[in-house]
Amino acid sequence: MTESEIKSKVAKAVKLVREKKPLAPSITNTVTINFVANAQIAVGGSAAMVYLPDEGECIAKIGGAVYINAGTMFPVYEESFPRCVKACAENKTPWVLDPVGLGIGSLRTKLVAGFKDFPPSIIRGNASEIIAVAKLWNVIEDAKSDGPKGVDTVDAVKDAENAAKALAKFIKGAVSVSGIEDFVTDGETSVYAKGGSHFMEKITGAGCSLGGVCAVYASVTDPFTAALTATQIYNVAGSRAEKLCRGPASFQEKFIDELYLATPEDVSENDFSICK
Repeated sequence: MTESEIKSKVAKAVKLVREKKPLAPSITNTVTINFVANAQIAVGGSAAMVYLPDEGECIAKIGGAVYINAGTMFPVYEESFPRCVKACAENKTPWVLDPVGLGIGSLRTKLVAGFKDFPPSIIRGNASEIIAVAKLWNVIEDAKSDGPKGVDTVDAVKDAENAAKALAKFIKGAVSVSGIEDFVTDGETSVYAKGGSHFMEKITGAGCSLGGVCAVYASVTDPFTAALTATQIYNVAGSRAEKLCRGPASFQEKFIDELYLATPEDVSENDFSICK
């Protein structure tokens, strides 16, 4: 895609979400539920958080797209996660995976490994998490990484480029790698997006809420456009909120405001570069 084509699709996605208010339910990190829901609502979507297996199947039927975040693990998820993603496949409902903390404990690893059978439309994570999923699913052979370290990356975004492209091709969707500059790819078209704020590392849930917003946009457009639109509105809002805040707490408040205030033109014109 050309730069102008990408900008047009991003602007259209922002407009469609504001018009349609799509429901993008989640089974998500309990540490960040409030932030995820508020971010989804601020960009124009609708949120619903569930936990139980039958509820997971239900949201796969009624949601425009579903968000699954592995950040806080509970025994019930051993049933909820597989039933939800299987129902997404059966109902052709897009879903977004955020493999937070991959490598912490056996249950988390087992469940993320099982997602390979019903792959998501979008995977969003830091560089180490993306490399870890690609290795777990055996879509790459030569990735060198010791991470992630808990929920933190030990790799640079550029180190995850090949893993992200391989994963995107495997899932026939898109992969978004968050960092100082964000990398978004569908395996063919790849971009680096700029902006955001250093305060995003000082609050809990910036990445988790981004995954939820990816699901909002996945309700109205293709995976690559959805992942990039979510990334770009975060970069716009983060840059603007940083100029208005006094510290991390006020940044989070201003950030939600700026997600709400960002126009389609603001988001589509945010700086990005297509990788050659």
